[in-house]
Amino acid sequence: MASAELMDYDKALELFEPVLGFEVHVELNTKTKMFCGCANEFGSGANTNTCPTCLGLPGGLPQVNKKAIESSIRLGLALGCEIAEHSRFARKNYFYPDTAKNFQTSQYDDPICHDGSITIELESGRLVTVEIERAHMEDDAGKLTHMGGATGRIQGADYSLVDYNRGGVPLVEIVTQMIEGAEHDAPEIGKTYVAAIREIAKALGVSNARMEEGNVRCDANVSLRPRGSNVLGTRTETKNVNSLRSVERAVRYEIQRQAAVLHAGGTITQETRHWHEDTGRTSAGRPKSDADDYRYFPEPDLLPMAPSRAWVEELRLTLPEPPAARRKRLQAAWGFVNLEFQDVVNSDLLDAVEATVAAGASAQAARKWWTGEIARLANVAGVAADSLVTPVQLAALIKLVEAGTLTDRLARQVLEGVIAGEGTPAEVVESRGLAVVSDDGPLIAAIDAALLGQPDVLAKIRDGKVQAAGAVIGAVMKAMRGQADAARVRELVLERAATIE
Repeated sequence: MASAELMDYDKALELFEPVLGFEVHVELNTKTKMFCGCANEFGSGANTNTCPTCLGLPGGLPQVNKKAIESSIRLGLALGCEIAEHSRFARKNYFYPDTAKNFQTSQYDDPICHDGSITIELESGRLVTVEIERAHMEDDAGKLTHMGGATGRIQGADYSLVDYNRGGVPLVEIVTQMIEGAEHDAPEIGKTYVAAIREIAKALGVSNARMEEGNVRCDANVSLRPRGSNVLGTRTETKNVNSLRSVERAVRYEIQRQAAVLHAGGTITQETRHWHEDTGRTSAGRPKSDADDYRYFPEPDLLPMAPSRAWVEELRLTLPEPPAARRKRLQAAWGFVNLEFQDVVNSDLLDAVEATVAAGASAQAARKWWTGEIARLANVAGVAADSLVTPVQLAALIKLVEAGTLTDRLARQVLEGVIAGEGTPAEVVESRGLAVVSDDGPLIAAIDAALLGQPDVLAKIRDGKVQAAGAVIGAVMKAMRGQADAARVRELVLERAATIE
């Protein structure tokens, strides 16, 4: 094969037209697994949430999780899909250590949802309608961990461990039709589409939608065809990409890699590929199987499903406000400029800011604290920002700042106390003695001491060089342990400088 050096992106788009397709796996947040009563929990001890059914042991028979079917239908409705009057499960046969049954219970020719579409908006304002072929139910595989080696992958590993806790967790796989006409926007279309799916699933409450925990994963299909040709190129499928930024980077990389191969006279292999976050590259996985290779056949242990039209319509009435409409409404209500609002959205803090505003805080203050100090603390701790403090707690803290009880500096100390479990903001203020000193007596005493201790500064202030007051203000704030209003201190410093003997 010809060298797979990367071609310049713009050059690649001059020579070739990208054709895209995405398969997004949404892990449902039901209490139990798809076909058994084992807990659907993230982070449990390895192989603790297992039973004979999800381990594929003899005698273990599946039973469908009704909540998972309900969640799948609601997700399909939100994606504009038709809900099938008749649907059934099939066995997708393949042999791999993370699939204890040696088959995946999925859907093949009779998916629960089909023929939908969503419209996404790119940063340029371009609207792109993505047609959805199907959204079908299936159960997840277990998780392999490859030990030893430098890459964390099976190549070069000393041995592998398998955790079957995830095996049997309910999934909805959303498969698009081919996306043509993407052109230079192809990487952004991938990122924005996956973001939209994630946002819809989260708004519906059917998934925790945390990509870092694997709740939403994307398989990105990319192929190129020469400009002016109607013949589709050979596609590759980059598997299990689990961040929005990585989806964008993986699509761009594959366009550049495939363009280089084709321009050098090589051919593209139809295969799965692995995404490497550290290097920003993909690598070959295995030759891509076609449907015939999986030997699909109807699952003999599960009856077909026939959701009534009345039930489907009842579920349709439970759909929330579409996320795109909600974003526009909130941005208008809060008065945020585009950059401010996008900062909140990109930080995944829209729900947190909305709840904080509902608890009585101003929108600007809520945005400042969530995307600033709280995000910083969360980054240090390696956790989600909304896991540190509740919107109600933050709203109470903001109210103390706005009432003049706390400065921003003191409020940060109070926030640390709240996160440490010391109580409400008011209780932390009380226990730590952090309230702003409102009595001018102690302030005047500290100011007089600072002025008399810096006679040269006092002389400059009296000569009209008011900027010199900064040194005195700093000394006073230090003496008051930050428990003073800097604006009030400045006011008193100028007054005392004119009268002090």
